[in-house]
Order: sequence, then C-alpha cells, then structure tokens
Amino acid sequence: MNKDYYAVIMAGGIGSRFWPVSTQAFPKQFHDMLGTGQTLLQKTFSRLNKIIPSENIYILTNEIYLEITLKQLPEISEKQVVLEPAMRNTAPCILLSALKIKKSNPNALMLVAPSDHWIEDENAFAKDVQACFDAAQREDILLTLGIEPTFPNTGFGYIESDKNDASEIKKVKRFCEKPDYETAKQFLAAGNFLWNAGIFIWSAKSIVASFENHLEEMNSLFSKGIAVLNTSEEKEFIENTYAEAENISIDYGILEKADNVYLKRATFDWNDLGTWGALHDKLEKDKNNNSVVNAETYIKDSKNNVVFTNTKKLVVLDGIEDYIVVDKEDVLLLFPKKKEQEIKELLKEVSNKFGKKYL
Repeated sequence: MNKDYYAVIMAGGIGSRFWPVSTQAFPKQFHDMLGTGQTLLQKTFSRLNKIIPSENIYILTNEIYLEITLKQLPEISEKQVVLEPAMRNTAPCILLSALKIKKSNPNALMLVAPSDHWIEDENAFAKDVQACFDAAQREDILLTLGIEPTFPNTGFGYIESDKNDASEIKKVKRFCEKPDYETAKQFLAAGNFLWNAGIFIWSAKSIVASFENHLEEMNSLFSKGIAVLNTSEEKEFIENTYAEAENISIDYGILEKADNVYLKRATFDWNDLGTWGALHDKLEKDKNNNSVVNAETYIKDSKNNVVFTNTKKLVVLDGIEDYIVVDKEDVLLLFPKKKEQEIKELLKEVSNKFGKKYL
C-alpha cells in the first residue's frame, strides 16, 4: 500500500433530512442506514482502506463526535480525528487537514470524501481513485470525480466539461449550482454535465498552494499554527483560531476560482443517501416496491413505502402508499415521501414546540 496516499473523511454533518434516526447527538453517518452490519462511516472507511493505509485516513468531525468515531473505527488513533470546534463549511477543515498532512509528508496525495455516500462497486471506485492519484502525482491539478446523471436531479450541483475533449481526465469548464428542473433536463441532454459528488483528489502541495492563491486570509490564519500542527499544542491552536475562519465551501472558495481543476467521470454507481427517498432507492424492495430496514412487517394493499425501525418491531401497514414510516424509541414518524425535502422545516417546527428534546 502506498504510504504517500492519504484520505480525509468528512463526518461532521447532522443529516437532518434523516430525522428522527439522524439527530444532533447521533447523526446518520454513525448509523447502519441500510441494514448491512456496518455504519455509513465504517463502510466509507473500509472502502478507502483498500487503497490507503489505515494510519493515513483522517476523520474530520465535530468535537462532540470524538468518542463515537473512535468506538466505530478502532483501526485509527485519536490523533487521526481532526475536531472542528465550530461549523465553518468545508474549506477550513480541508485546509487544516492538508496542512497537517503536508507537514507529516510533503509528497502526500490526498482524497477528500463525505462519510455518508453509498458506493456498491468498490473495485471500480478504487480504479477511478488510482487514476486520479496518478494524475495528481504527475501534475499540479485539482481533481474531482463526477457522477453520470441518471435523471434531471435538482438537488445536486453539476460540473461541465469540454464536449470535444475525449480524454479520461478533462478540464472543468464550470461548476453549476443546483438547477431548476428544465435546466437539469438541458444538462442531461447536453451529455457533458456530471453530478458533483464532492469527492476530490489532489496533492497536499497543490491544494495548499490553491489556498495561498484564492483564500489568502484563511491560509495565513491557519499557517500561523504550522509549528504546532501534529503536536500536543495543536488542539489549543485550533480552538483559539478555527472560529475566525470564513464560513465557505471548498467549491466556492477554491474550485470555482482555480484554473487547474480537472474531472474524471466515475465508473462506479453512487448514491448520496441524502434523503429517505434516496435510501428507499438503494434498499431491496418487495413486489409492491416497499423497502424495510430492521422491522418485521405485515404489509397489505400498501406500496412505495420505506419502513425503518431501530429494533425488530412488528410494523403493520394496510392501505398506505408513498410514506416514510420510522419508529425510534421516542419518535414515530409517518410522513409523505413526496414531502421528504420538508423534513428540515418540520424539524424547526418540532423544535419550536418541544425544544431540543427530540432533536
């Protein structure tokens, strides 16, 4: 296994659209959402561990999730968990991890990936990552893996590449915001737009240089602490500095400004597991398109439902169609699948009425 390969898994999100299973105290990446015997974080770690040494895999998360991260990933040490004392989007945490990695290995190549994606063909994933690592080693470029769109999704950002470029790795023309439905249809018809999966590969040198060029203030803020990174004094430096960083994504802060951003079309299947509907798509279904995690079920005249229980509880459905049915210790959710994007709003309403009791 190549000692110059590193990975950074972003595991700090709350996954509020998966409420009531995903909560602030116990977000979705720490749950076995598909009933596979592994949590999403564990699945992501094991997928990366096939090509990247376990000691080179860092987890970026909130300090309140340190204990659960170490419990779920006994293969790593506490120093591999980079704790964010404040929510500041993706750019600051990626810069911090790049500086730490570059300090320990100036020749490092690093992959950045979310903790909650579902990828079935792990061999195809490994081949794509290897091709990107090879390219990032050869050239000063920032790479992203783009996903072949299967329908005009309005919930994802898109990446446009040159239509006439037949190369495996193409230059990015532009990043596109989440489109409306008509624009998404045009993107699909054009054939040179891919979904932005948020999986990035680059050398530590290249990404740090990009921060120096495009987010100069953030770079100088964190560079003050290079001497203490990877030492016992690092924690204090981060706690005193992190909240001062601009709240900005890596896409806005770096990738949309840099002129050395390239794209590889992914050859693996991918699901971002962002909603109960996305989970329903990935699960096995009965003849009436109902999918079930954990529950025992008696289902009659019901179709297109997703049922999730924490324990092997019996769930009886009769005459129910297109619903999310979730049973957790203290919350029972029955919610129309077509309104799944509104669960975030629902959470605010629940919070207003009951405080933080169910969050």
